[in-house]
Amino acid sequence: MFTNCQLRSVVVAFFAFSVLVCVNQPAAWSAEQYPVKPIRLVVAFAPGGANDLVARAIAARLGPRLGQQVVVENRAGAGGNIGTELVARAAPDGYTLLLASVASFAISPALLGKVPFDPINDFAPVAQTTLVTSLLSAHPSLPAGSLKQFVALAKRAPGKVNYATPGVGSIAHLSAELFWHTAGIKLNHIPYKGGGPAVVDATAGHVESIFSLISTQTPHVRAGKLHALAVSSGKRSAALPQVPTIAESGYSGFEASGWLGLAFPAKTPRAIVDRVHKETAAVLNMREVQTQFEDLGLDAEALDPGAFHARIKADYARWGKLVREAGIKGGE
Repeated sequence: MFTNCQLRSVVVAFFAFSVLVCVNQPAAWSAEQYPVKPIRLVVAFAPGGANDLVARAIAARLGPRLGQQVVVENRAGAGGNIGTELVARAAPDGYTLLLASVASFAISPALLGKVPFDPINDFAPVAQTTLVTSLLSAHPSLPAGSLKQFVALAKRAPGKVNYATPGVGSIAHLSAELFWHTAGIKLNHIPYKGGGPAVVDATAGHVESIFSLISTQTPHVRAGKLHALAVSSGKRSAALPQVPTIAESGYSGFEASGWLGLAFPAKTPRAIVDRVHKETAAVLNMREVQTQFEDLGLDAEALDPGAFHARIKADYARWGKLVREAGIKGGE
C-alpha cells in the first residue's frame, strides 16, 4: 500500500506528465497538419510597387501548394519599419509571414541607428526570393561607351560628373557609393524622390548618369535613351543580358545587390519553416514566375533558410559599415 506521501508523489508526477503531453502534443500535430487556416503575407510597402508585385506573384502560387490561401496585406509606413515590426511581434505559429527586404533589414538600421526590431534575431528566415539589381547608365551625350571609359572620365574631373539615384540611402545609392570607393572616383550625387523622376531627368540629359534599379531603366536602355554600362549584381541580369557586370568590367569580386525574401517571426517551428521554404523554392522554379520577375527587371533567386540568414547578417554589417564610413544620413 502507498503511504499518503507516496500517493501524493504519484499524483504530482502523473499530473506533470499530463501537462507535458498536453503542451507538446498539439505543437507536433499543428506542425504536421500545417497549415489549417489562411496565411497572411505582410508587405511593408504600399500596393503597386515591386515589393507588392513580387509578394502577390508568390502568394498566388504558394497558396495552392500549401492548401490554404496566402493573403497579401500591405502595412506601409516608416520606410518599411511598421510592417516589419508587426511581423516581428506576431505569434510564431506560421500564420504571419513577411516579405522581407534589404531596405528594412539592413539599410534602415544603418541610416536610422535604431529600429523597433532586431533584423538578425527577431525573424526566422524562410527563403530569399528575388535579387534586386542596380544599373549604372550614362546619357548618350556623355563620351563614355564602357565602364572603363566612364571611370577614366570621372578621374579626369573629380566631383564634376553628376549621377542620379532614387534617393539618399536607397540600395542604388549605397551600391553606387560602394563602387565609387572601389574604383577610386568621386561623383556629384543628385538624389531624387524615387526612380521615376531620376530616370526622367537622366533620359532628358539633365544629369549625365544614373545609378538606379534596372527595372526603372530597362525600357529606356532598349529605346536607346540611356547607354547601360554595367550592373551591380554578381551575375548578369535576365532583363538586360547583354550588359556586363561591374565585376566583369575590371573589378573582380564586386557585387552589390538588393533582395527580397520571406521570413516568419523568430521561434516559428522549424518544420513549418522548412515546409514553406520547399514550396517557395518550387514556385520560384516556375518559368512563368521567372518571366514575370524579368518583366519587372528582377531575378528570381532562391536561398535556403541558412544561406538567407547568412546574407541578412552580412548585409547588415556591410551596409552599416558603408553608411558610417561615408557619413550618409537618413533624410538627406
